[in-house]
Amino acid sequence: MIYELSNPVTKSLITHLRDQKSDAIRFRHTIAELTKQLVYEALKEFELVQKSITTWKGEQSFGAIDETNIIVATVLRAGMPMLDSAIDLLPDATAGFLAMKRDEVTHKSVLYYDRLPDCKGKTIILVDPMVATGGSMMDAIELIKGRAPLKIITLNIIGSPEGLEKVSAAYPEVDIYIAQIDERLNSDKFIIPGLGDAGDRSYNTVE
Repeated sequence: MIYELSNPVTKSLITHLRDQKSDAIRFRHTIAELTKQLVYEALKEFELVQKSITTWKGEQSFGAIDETNIIVATVLRAGMPMLDSAIDLLPDATAGFLAMKRDEVTHKSVLYYDRLPDCKGKTIILVDPMVATGGSMMDAIELIKGRAPLKIITLNIIGSPEGLEKVSAAYPEVDIYIAQIDERLNSDKFIIPGLGDAGDRSYNTVE
């Protein structure tokens, strides 16, 4: 299922991302803020467990998310600001890393780094800012599925209708939370209107 955020604050933040005047610091900060909104939405019905803590009145139990059974995984490098933001909210969750590079000729993704912890029986939150053709996301989902997770959730900032529909059709059991669905892909498989290369803009690596 695909869930698109509709909050006016979300849409305003997306506009800031599109603005080429936004420097790398502001770009990363905006990505982090949008990620928090996506986490809130994705986990709003997450089951709570009782957690015993020491309060000012002594030991008491309260409801909390069982973060130890959550893995936040990212596709390097553009997903790093999203992963950092999600881990800020879920400090006891474990991080996982995948690295994929898109072949600019075939438009297919190639996996060259895999550092995922044990996924068995855990909820995997896969964060990646852009869903263009959907190829990288599908490759990541396929790899994670092979490790017997309880559930896979994806958090994305911008996506094309074509890519999102492709992913959703292939993996209907995966919940996709996205801040903005854009108009289309162009002939070069870039999202229109999009916001440019998220990794380059996050880390000032534009040539």
